[in-house]
Amino acid sequence: MSEHVNVEKKSSTPATGSAASAAKADAALPALGPKEMLRWAWTQLTSMRTALFLLLLLAVAAVPGSLFPQRPANPSIVTQYIKDNPDYGKLLDTLQLYDVYSSAWFSAIYLLLFISLIGCVVPRAIAHYKAMRSQPPRTPKRLSRLPEYGTLVIPARAGIPASDAIHSAAGLLKKRGYRVEVRDDDGARPSLGAERGFLKEVGNLVFHTSLIGVLVSVAIGGLFGYSGQRILVEGDTFVNTLVGYDQFTPGTNFQSSQLQPYSIQLDKFDITFDRESEGKFGQPIDFSAAVTTRENPDAPAQQETLKVNDPVTLGGTSIYLTGNGYAPVVTIRDGAGNVAMQGPVVAKLQGDNYYSSVVIKVPDAAPDQLGFAGFFLPTAFVTDEGVSFSGDPELFNPQLTLNSYYGDLGLDDGAPQNVFELDVKDLTPLNARNLDAGGITLSPGTSYTLPDGKGTISFDGVKRYIGVDIHHNPGQLYALIFALLAVAGLILSLYINRRRVWLRTGTHEDGRTMVEYGLLARGEDHRLAGEAEALRKLLIEEWQLDPDQGPPRTSQETPGSPGDNSTGAAATTGSVTTPAGPTGPEKDQ
Repeated sequence: MSEHVNVEKKSSTPATGSAASAAKADAALPALGPKEMLRWAWTQLTSMRTALFLLLLLAVAAVPGSLFPQRPANPSIVTQYIKDNPDYGKLLDTLQLYDVYSSAWFSAIYLLLFISLIGCVVPRAIAHYKAMRSQPPRTPKRLSRLPEYGTLVIPARAGIPASDAIHSAAGLLKKRGYRVEVRDDDGARPSLGAERGFLKEVGNLVFHTSLIGVLVSVAIGGLFGYSGQRILVEGDTFVNTLVGYDQFTPGTNFQSSQLQPYSIQLDKFDITFDRESEGKFGQPIDFSAAVTTRENPDAPAQQETLKVNDPVTLGGTSIYLTGNGYAPVVTIRDGAGNVAMQGPVVAKLQGDNYYSSVVIKVPDAAPDQLGFAGFFLPTAFVTDEGVSFSGDPELFNPQLTLNSYYGDLGLDDGAPQNVFELDVKDLTPLNARNLDAGGITLSPGTSYTLPDGKGTISFDGVKRYIGVDIHHNPGQLYALIFALLAVAGLILSLYINRRRVWLRTGTHEDGRTMVEYGLLARGEDHRLAGEAEALRKLLIEEWQLDPDQGPPRTSQETPGSPGDNSTGAAATTGSVTTPAGPTGPEKDQ
């Protein structure tokens, strides 16, 4: 008999194993089709984790824009950078690292982040809308299992039945901003459910929606905005046309028709220098430019003042004061006695006390083109070694010191040149300190005759100039509004708590009304205990109860402990509360 049993056991083992193997083979997972793959990809893209990752990736992707020169800002610097770095310069250009913010890979990250945020916000907004319209969750069977729980006893002499107690408690909760539902269909134990804090999720949604708004506003500014720079000498007028800019950076979809033909004229520029403080003597402390503006050619002229951090706004563009200096006024005649150049020459600041470099190019001079390079000193002093320097930024003793050259300036071949630099390698010097003719030193009202009959140069006076930055960003205002909304939404989501309150009443045989209440927070809420205490005090005042009934049970105490007031209530009636069992509140609570 035993042998037979053993044989059966041995024979059943392989049969069981083969059945398991067959079941395992039949349980193979189905392959994902194109529709399922797209659904999975969309789920991954619209998760908050992916959105945060893309936001971080966008910040990292913007770093090369500050490491390498950008072609939209200055194409000539990019060209020179590629020439100076032939081994990897062209590779960086292939990777679009000189056009980071308009590159395909940066745009892809930007668009994916945009789509991800929309995919996150829209479902959450729909779910929150449904939650706001739904009733508070049903009352749990065991309120004593909630983090904050307490009981109250209304004496029979108060004459407050259970239903009246529930309705009066509902009125108190409504005054505290709760959405309340009274459940009178619970037999002898009516209850209510209350909920508040929906603005927490509203703030969260506003925050994420505002981020989308900021992204859209920045995109609009990058597509349709523009910026430029212009130097204005006293008396000059700038008209908002493409040829009026010294440097212009358009947006990706910029059209010249977007330029509104306003004008701005620099009437006078004043600088106030410090003349009292030790160690800061001679430093500028205030800048003020008096300008005349017109919104369009037919508009009346307006007198305005342009100051640092106080721009003038015209035609939706902001004009900022960014620099200033001196512009010596010169007249240059060529060898034939004709005026080849006349007017102010912008001097570029180089050192203290407005020590400035000066470059003058005269391509119209005959028979040879002329070039001058030197420096301008507002208040000139000469050391014992014969070195000139500026002792003060004001025009107390202005002096113009130059070297002169003649030859081909290289302007006729169309190659761009820096107006503040003079390439002298292909020019022949006329005046210099190391030549017999010496250098040229001029004071206002003086002139100098160039050697070899090349012409004359006269120093007629000095004007001031300013440098202005002009910015037009149609999305700037919207970006500010959405940024403020994002901050407001973030504050709401951080400081508002989602809370739920349940309250149940019952009538004892001796006429007393037994009340138990519980509070639950959605997420962490360190102020939930304070809310429970405040609610308890309001109920005691409403029903004029004895305030010494004892404190409510805290979340650290268990039902039936000395600090749990539910013990006495449960001992006197079995209809008020049910002792805590092994299960907690309903799963959906």
